[in-house]
Amino acid sequence: MTKTQLMVLMTPVILFSLTVHEYSHGKMAFLLGDNTAERLGRLSFNPIRHLDITGVLFFYFVGFGWAKPVPVDWKNFQNPQRDMMYVAIAGPLSNIAMAVVCSFFIRLMVPEFSYLFVILAYGIWINVALAIFNMLPVFPLDGSSVLKGMVPANVADRLTSLDKFGAILILGVFLMDQFANTGIIATVLMYPINYSVMFLSQERFPMIIEVLKASFAG
Repeated sequence: MTKTQLMVLMTPVILFSLTVHEYSHGKMAFLLGDNTAERLGRLSFNPIRHLDITGVLFFYFVGFGWAKPVPVDWKNFQNPQRDMMYVAIAGPLSNIAMAVVCSFFIRLMVPEFSYLFVILAYGIWINVALAIFNMLPVFPLDGSSVLKGMVPANVADRLTSLDKFGAILILGVFLMDQFANTGIIATVLMYPINYSVMFLSQERFPMIIEVLKASFAG
């Protein structure tokens, strides 16, 4: 397959994975008493409602990315600190579930390249990447809310005061990797992503790596 064909096959997998991730946040918030996402039309499987162009482009050029965050009003929760943790972790858990499903079917297939194999390979990689990237304990990523839900309230308040530096930190790390070859992203993200994909795909892992190399080469 050509790189263009691979990119075409990757696109619906990215959009679907991001959509399920954000829908899961909104659905969990709804179940816990906050209907903000529903009122704003974000409790939807329409990918356009969750689309963040920059986040999607990151998948093509870096290997991980993000969608437009689902709005949540913590004041509607009975226990805001705990419930925000549940809302946050719902997204990565949905991606892990999709990666597991894709890995089950890819291991049942005849070991040869096909359109379905490539789609399933992307399904494993993209969903694992989404789960691991979003679980970093840095605002505005999901891991930040998960961490705050696991610590005492006074510690969570201190962490919240640092939120304004989160996006700057993420951007700074990305720029250092791109222009100073620091390898921080590879160390923090790519190694655990690779090991997780290898664990899920087992004997199909080398073929998945071939697909990814062909996709991101050049």
